[in-house]
Amino acid sequence: MKLDKLNEFIKFMNENDLCELEVEEEGKRVRLKKSSQDHPVIVSQISPQNKLEQSREPEKEQGLVEINSPMVGTFYRAPSPGTKPYVEVGDDAKLGDIICIIEAMKLMNEIKADREGKIVQILVENGESVEFGQTLFMIKPI
Repeated sequence: MKLDKLNEFIKFMNENDLCELEVEEEGKRVRLKKSSQDHPVIVSQISPQNKLEQSREPEKEQGLVEINSPMVGTFYRAPSPGTKPYVEVGDDAKLGDIICIIEAMKLMNEIKADREGKIVQILVENGESVEFGQTLFMIKPI
């Protein structure tokens, strides 16, 4: 992405008093974030071919089922920092068990398992932003 385009985004952020902006264009995603009013804008560019992105793709094994995010927010594996995560890979989740928290607009939303199964893969890192419908877990139904 060209510097002129990035400067336009920064100007747009400043004019609209935005703290964060994420734009996807031509297969590339750019995220701009102000750490505070006194600090410069931090720029990170993420390519869809990024190895980290590829390693988090859900396994396409037969019989695995996705558990997706019901909202946009911040993903947390545990009820508070330093405590044990709700689930780990290999754990059995029962219908209605809390498996994570998604913080949205300063509200902590408990996400519950919508089916029983064994947690096979956790696709999101603690503290990472998630989108509506994004796959969080892969489970093998019991």
